[in-house]
Amino acid sequence: MLSLSQSPVTARRYVGRIRARCEKIGDIPHGGVSREDLAPGLRMVPFEHSAIVLYVVENGGVEITNIFYGRRNYAVLFNSSG
Repeated sequence: MLSLSQSPVTARRYVGRIRARCEKIGDIPHGGVSREDLAPGLRMVPFEHSAIVLYVVENGGVEITNIFYGRRNYAVLFNSSG
């Protein structure tokens, strides 16, 4: 069962931490785990213990493609979102 906070402050803090994690990917863009099995150039990094961030490195920058929460089957979800 998914537990959601009813607090806007808690939600803003969580989103802020996700943003900070995404921004740090640019420091070592090829440091994430390769997920070429899902898409060319796709990489993955964890966020805390609650989500994963999928991204590609393009034109000298990082493009976040998806953020999936929890223990969801992100491989299936990623393929169905494209």
